[in-house]
Amino acid sequence: ALTYHYETQCIPTPGAWFAHQLPVWFQKLSVVATYAIEVAVPVLFFAPLRRLRLFAFYCQVLLQVLIILTGNYNFFNVLTIVLAFSLLDEEHVGHWLGRPKKRQGSAWPPSLGSMLATLLELSTYGLLLYWTVQYFGLEINWDKKLLDSKVAFTYHEFTTWVRMVTLPLVGVAFLSLSWEILVAMYRCACVRGCFWKLWATLQWAIMATATVSLFAVSLVPFTYIDHESNGKLWPGIHQLFGAVERFQVVNSYGLFRRMTGVGGRPEVVLEGSYDGQSWTEIEFMYKPGNVSVAPPVVAPHQPRLDWQLWFAALGSHHSSPWFTALVHRLLQGQRDVIRLVQVDESRYPFSARPPTFLRAHLYKYWFTGPSEGSPGPARWWRRQRVQEFFPTVSLGDPTLETLLSQHGLKVGMGLSAPFPGLCLSSRPLSPLSP
Repeated sequence: ALTYHYETQCIPTPGAWFAHQLPVWFQKLSVVATYAIEVAVPVLFFAPLRRLRLFAFYCQVLLQVLIILTGNYNFFNVLTIVLAFSLLDEEHVGHWLGRPKKRQGSAWPPSLGSMLATLLELSTYGLLLYWTVQYFGLEINWDKKLLDSKVAFTYHEFTTWVRMVTLPLVGVAFLSLSWEILVAMYRCACVRGCFWKLWATLQWAIMATATVSLFAVSLVPFTYIDHESNGKLWPGIHQLFGAVERFQVVNSYGLFRRMTGVGGRPEVVLEGSYDGQSWTEIEFMYKPGNVSVAPPVVAPHQPRLDWQLWFAALGSHHSSPWFTALVHRLLQGQRDVIRLVQVDESRYPFSARPPTFLRAHLYKYWFTGPSEGSPGPARWWRRQRVQEFFPTVSLGDPTLETLLSQHGLKVGMGLSAPFPGLCLSSRPLSPLSP
């Protein structure tokens, strides 16, 4: 997957170009590491041993930082890192701040508890390594001096495993939450003074109720991963989720199940003209266009227009009716829409006067290789025209008028939002692969 991912994701970064050049065996190994960090390591969030929780924290941060370096996924990865900070304790943060907490010297010989903790930690690392080797066929190829890997399980085995662990993971999370609530209740009981004890208990009751309620409604989107497990949830939880769903308090987060752009990254290239003969490409601020322009770094901002153009290129323009509205507004020269394309009007070729004609072509883009030198500016991309994406139109053109009417964009265009339909479109977004 990663041999395609870096060049086909929504908005790559310059780091994606370099990651794309890595050898195939390393790309495959990266997928193995991702599986381990996203599937197995999160269980260690609930580990009783501090060092295992720290190990889980640094694994998550490493993965998220690598994703940030190779793709623009706005604040999603930063949010994951912030949530992972809950795994840290005061002592570890103190080391970061240069204020290490003094610890009592370790006794020798070590106590039985210390020995058992070390044994449990080593066993965990051993099981994690064994699981990874077993299910991904890891073996050293001494002839080629590389690490081979392959998927050593079937789709049926994977779905069976997901069904087997989903509800037990809910149980683990419930026990962890219950423990935290009981510890907090005990701390309330330790508060001195009747008034302050009552005040602390009241705060505890409010926070515990809110936390348990939030945990309960989160179980519905969490179990979307397995339909059978979702159906086994208590009906009251589904009713509670239905009552608050419109507030989007909790959400599922879905990855795309199939790679896009296997035959090349599809891109919509918009062109304008005054005479219908000489055409000029309209470059967007963030999405690939000019093959000599480096991919941008825009996170944590999410440029919604450029993002939606990635989806538009996966189908016909009929599947993205807002694209017709975009063409119409650019022909009108509406400034609000032009600023979505280019904030710097000097880079917009029709800033002085709107184009008379607009059209769009579908191209396939690929990252260049390190040896693909060319005269002039260094090229980040190479591309090939595939077909027409949107026909040549102008203001008052029957084709444009028909499309506007078909998509319900004709009535009230002068009073509607500057970009009808764009704000209403939503798709699942991925931190790892499109």
